[in-house]
Amino acid sequence: MNIEKPRFLTKSVAEKIAKKFGTPCYVYDEASLERQAKSALKFPNAFGLTVRYAMKAASNRTILRLFTKLGLHMDASSGYEVERAMLAGVPAKNISLSSQQLPQNLKVLLAAGIKFNACSLRQLEEFGKLAAGSRLGVRINPGLGSGGTRRTNVGGPASSFGIWFEHIPQAIEIAKKYGLKIIRIHTHIGSGSDPKVWQKVASMSLNTMERFPDATVLDMGGGYKVGRMGYEKSTDLRKIGAPVAELVRKFAAKTGRKLHFEIEPGTYLLANCACLLAKVEDVCDTGSGGYDFIKLDSGMTDVLRPSIYGAQHPVCVLNNSRKLCEYIVCGHCCESGDILTPAPGNPEELAPRLMRRAQIGDLCAIDGAGAYCSSMSVSNYNSYPASPEVMIMKNGALKLMRKRQTLAQIVENEI
Repeated sequence: MNIEKPRFLTKSVAEKIAKKFGTPCYVYDEASLERQAKSALKFPNAFGLTVRYAMKAASNRTILRLFTKLGLHMDASSGYEVERAMLAGVPAKNISLSSQQLPQNLKVLLAAGIKFNACSLRQLEEFGKLAAGSRLGVRINPGLGSGGTRRTNVGGPASSFGIWFEHIPQAIEIAKKYGLKIIRIHTHIGSGSDPKVWQKVASMSLNTMERFPDATVLDMGGGYKVGRMGYEKSTDLRKIGAPVAELVRKFAAKTGRKLHFEIEPGTYLLANCACLLAKVEDVCDTGSGGYDFIKLDSGMTDVLRPSIYGAQHPVCVLNNSRKLCEYIVCGHCCESGDILTPAPGNPEELAPRLMRRAQIGDLCAIDGAGAYCSSMSVSNYNSYPASPEVMIMKNGALKLMRKRQTLAQIVENEI
């Protein structure tokens, strides 16, 4: 049985990072980020493509600036993300907002030039009141979805995201009421990658486009599965995109409308481009018939996905031991659910992993930590500070992206 190995982080570089910045610490790889961005920009399309980075995956300004430089636009999930992108220097015209909650300063953001997708009938109505006669997009829930778990599926009857497809007539009436032009149809079905589901949703989305004569942009969101573990498969964008591009060509032949295509990858761009560097704090066991445990100086405060999804992340002990052991890897929180090696898709069940025999003080890399780790962490639980973020530049230099939070910063807003 093979053990997982870090994708880009070597033992010597890990030791250098730990010495300079301490642990735990997020480590990003510039070359990997650039490679993924260039791959996304090659997504098959018929009449033009915009790749929007789903910035909720990781919102650090260094990442936003890198992707902007490479030609990506931004997909924001809140008004705060919009402002954060603008603070990083992203042009407002390159930012699209699709949010469950309308920002209180939406009028100001619209005036700055952002693009907006109404995600409910109420949002469409409120937009009409603020910006009658304007152009916008609408997010439609097509009635089905695709996700690794129910918690990552954002399409279908169990999802509140988007305007339910049976309510399209009401959306059209609201648009008429305020003289709105719906120029963009947005569909995002979840974090899976079944090509047949994507093709079906594309077909349904194009049928929806026919009901909106002003629509010239089709945005199918993101959700491209990335294999973090060695046995997991990643999405082939060409297999996903080529059939959709052909459907768009057929739509053009039928309607005369050459649709501009948009995608919103997050995980695809980030997941395997970063790891969390931690240190073995303790090693213990629960006797014969029990488990051997590795306790880290990190955990759900930095990588929450295993605890809530049963998500799988490679965990690599960075030493030269030839002896292998099966361990449960757990975090430093006073929380029984702070487990980094749950059973796949089941955070309630433990799943021992084979790895190098660990000793206290060893460094440990939790791979696949680029997307939805730093941005979705529960830092400050047990008053642990938010961890620093570092990027390995293409020339080998180490760039500090975010300093480690201090206790003073944790309590500074308390009264």
